[in-house]
Amino acid sequence: MSASTSTGTSTDTPVSREAIFAQVRKILVELFEIDAGDIHPEARLYEDLDIDSIDAVDLVVELKQFTGRRVNPEDFKSVRSINDVVTAVERLMQR
Repeated sequence: MSASTSTGTSTDTPVSREAIFAQVRKILVELFEIDAGDIHPEARLYEDLDIDSIDAVDLVVELKQFTGRRVNPEDFKSVRSINDVVTAVERLMQR
């Protein structure tokens, strides 16, 4: 029933904010072809990175694969910046 992931993350070992940020950056660069230099903690998803609601769904799907956990849309409802994404993923992984 468990799906294998290529991220190699373990649910037993805490993942640092830096590692989460690096994964979010990688996803944004690969999926949406955003310049890595534009992706910083204060960058706003919609205004600065042009991530729309459909893109946000794709991002959440990728984050689900990264964390190996079910993602509740409510967890990401108030996400506005890259820092917010990292915090939401961090909370998700602490469950």
